[in-house]
Amino acid sequence: MAVQQNKKSRSRKGMRRSHDHIAVPSVIFCSCGEPTLPHRVCPACGKYKGRTVIEQNKAQ
Repeated sequence: MAVQQNKKSRSRKGMRRSHDHIAVPSVIFCSCGEPTLPHRVCPACGKYKGRTVIEQNKAQ
């Protein structure tokens, strides 16, 4: 079984863990005002780059 030879300091442990964070997703706002992910169709209005890609029901 693997056993460490020397204690790792808080600084060295922090430097190792500095890349373990979760990236915050970038958010853009559609022309309808809803926040969406970039390069994706807006789930609220169904538009992408100003064009209607998916027809949405207005009853919902």
